Parts: sequence; structure tokens; C-alpha cells
Amino acid sequence: MISDCYTRLRHLTLVTLPLAGLAGTAVAQPSANGASFMDDFDGLNTGFWFVSDGWNNGAHQNCTWSKKQVKINNGILELTFEHRKEGERNFACGEIQSRKRFGYGTYEARIKTADGSGLNSAFFTYIGPADKKPHDEIDFEVLGKNPAKVQVNQYVSAKGGNEYLADVPGGANQGFNDYAFIWEKDRIRYFVNGELVHEVTDPAKIPSNAQKIFFSLWGTDTLSDWMGTFSYTEPTTLQVDRVAFTALGEECQFAESVACRMD
Repeated sequence: MISDCYTRLRHLTLVTLPLAGLAGTAVAQPSANGASFMDDFDGLNTGFWFVSDGWNNGAHQNCTWSKKQVKINNGILELTFEHRKEGERNFACGEIQSRKRFGYGTYEARIKTADGSGLNSAFFTYIGPADKKPHDEIDFEVLGKNPAKVQVNQYVSAKGGNEYLADVPGGANQGFNDYAFIWEKDRIRYFVNGELVHEVTDPAKIPSNAQKIFFSLWGTDTLSDWMGTFSYTEPTTLQVDRVAFTALGEECQFAESVACRMD
């Protein structure tokens, strides 16, 4: 698949912290150091989040990550894509990533995606060679060419090709929607607005390495078969109202969480 060409290069080295225990479950966990949390973005905790700044992920990406594209506005994280010369690119875009790595559990975010063909509004987990690990990844990606759908996908040791398109009623760019996945050793379940939309049980398609949490908005001039022909008219923004992680066996982090009602 064309999306397999999207290899995420992370140009930073982060400190590894001790393994955090996960109460209430005997399930063997990936080597994670992140515990359950919820962030409603009253501010940007840079001790928790690393802001990508000053590079791009390769020739397929037509924008440079810039800290100027990352803001908090009235309790909403905003990642903006705009026409502005930044580094090697004529466009600037925004990304944040967690400093810690997380294992099995429930990952949830409330998001309104950006507008525009050729853009990708993404909520995903990732680990890879920059962290001296295989490329493992679990994705929610809304492509601006068709905001009525969200693409879910997994990579295991850099092998993807597991794309599945799920409906986003009303359109992902028209209002906030809830996206969640529950990652367990033997399955991954994906949810949109609390409804199960896809389940993966093939062991070969389930990552096993703890991963960092990412939000990103980026564009392309070259991956048009996948993301659509790039078409820019004005700045556009990915908005995130909330993100949470609940480790397996722990109490859910907010009342509406899918972790509150799952076995």
C-alpha cells in the first residue's frame, strides 16, 4: 500500500524511565514507562509532551514540523498547517508526541480534523529505529480528501498494509468525534464515538512493543493516490479536546470512556 511508504523518522533521543507497574492485571505488558492518564489540554505540559520542531519525515512530506504550529486555545490543542517557509519546505505543520511509552490498554482522543485534500490528521502510537526498537504503530488517520471516513491501520516490524476505513457520521472535520482503540496481547478493537468499528485478532497484525502517543497534521505533494491531490487555500487546524490512556485492569479516566464499559 502507498501508505506503507510513510516511514516516521524521529530525530530525538528521550530518557528511558523505570517500568511502571499496572495494577489489577496479570497480562504481560510491553516494556512501558507510561501510566494511565487523561489530558484535557488546559495547558501544554512539555514535561509530558515533546513538540516536534525543525525537521520533516522525508521527501513525501511537504511541510516542516514547527513549534509555532502548536498552540493551546481555550482548553483545545491546535495543530495548524499553513503556507509559511520553514526549513526545507514552503509549508509549516504541527506535531506533538509523548515522552513516555505506553503498553496494553485503552487509548482515546476527542478530535476535530483539518480540511483539505492532501492533508492527514492523525492520532496514533508509534515506536521505531530512532528509539532502538522495531517499527510498530497503531493508527487513526483522517485524510482530508474524504473526511467522512477514518483509516485505521497497524504496523508490525515495519509491515503495514492493514488499512480499514470506518465511517465518521457527519464528517470528521465538521465537529468533535471520539476515537479509541483497545490494545491487548491478542486483539485490537477500534471505536468511533463509542461504537466498535473494527477488530483485529491475527497475531501477525498486532504490535508487541510499547509506543509513544502522537498527534500530527501534515501534507504531501507525492502520495496523491493515498491522500489525494494536495490543494491549499488557507490555514487549517486539527483540534484535540482530550486524550487519555487507561492501562489494562485500571479504572477508566473519565465517565464517557469506552474503558468504563469493556471487559
